[in-house]
Amino acid sequence: MAKLILLFLALCLGCHNPQAAAAPLPRTIAAVKPSVVGIGTFNRSRSPAIVFHATGFVVGDGLSVITNAHAVTAFDSEKLESLGIVTGKGDQLQFREASVVTIDRAHDLVHLRMKGAPLPALTLGSSEMLDEGSDLVFTGYPLGIMLGLNPVTHRALLAAQTPAILPTPTSRGLNPRAVLQLQRGAPFTIYQLDGTAYPSNSGSPVYDPETGAVVAVINMTLVKGLKESAISDPSGISYAIPVRHVHELLLQGGAQK
Repeated sequence: MAKLILLFLALCLGCHNPQAAAAPLPRTIAAVKPSVVGIGTFNRSRSPAIVFHATGFVVGDGLSVITNAHAVTAFDSEKLESLGIVTGKGDQLQFREASVVTIDRAHDLVHLRMKGAPLPALTLGSSEMLDEGSDLVFTGYPLGIMLGLNPVTHRALLAAQTPAILPTPTSRGLNPRAVLQLQRGAPFTIYQLDGTAYPSNSGSPVYDPETGAVVAVINMTLVKGLKESAISDPSGISYAIPVRHVHELLLQGGAQK
């Protein structure tokens, strides 16, 4: 009887203790961080040698990396740049070359394959769309390597499922990106998040706070100029590509699972 009473008291204290209720999240973040990497270019003749472009995350067999396609468009091999993955902590940076496997420009996603030993990989969630109101978390590098390579985690509420392009009343509201999307057919659905992300967060994994399963990928340019100036004037609203498109991308590239 005494043991039952002690167990009951422990359960009650856990129910009324916010720190106990939040315990799974710190563990999840700690498990996710080793799989979050930087995306950049390297040129030994310039200063700094490493230029940071975005965030990415490791999947599959530990050598596949997912990020936004726009993160690799600045890569210029003619300038003796090498595309790759940035790892390390603080100012202790390591650069590992990577190659492009598959690009999905319509959803602004790219599958990279890096050289060297595998890194811990994240699990991809289901292709089913999430319900609005879901609690989510994303981890990345909002300031790039300005303050060193230090991953930052933000909470986010899935505020809405919305088209990647808002309808415009006149042709003046269309820009080249919007026209391209319309030519490719109906706009796809993205997640609108009640959480602030910054340019270098592009490619950050959005994941379940309890399991760490990736459910979306932060994107900061797909809607730039279409919905709001999230980069120049962050409003606390961000956007993410549902993980179903990551599954499709990996199938195209024949990723190791």
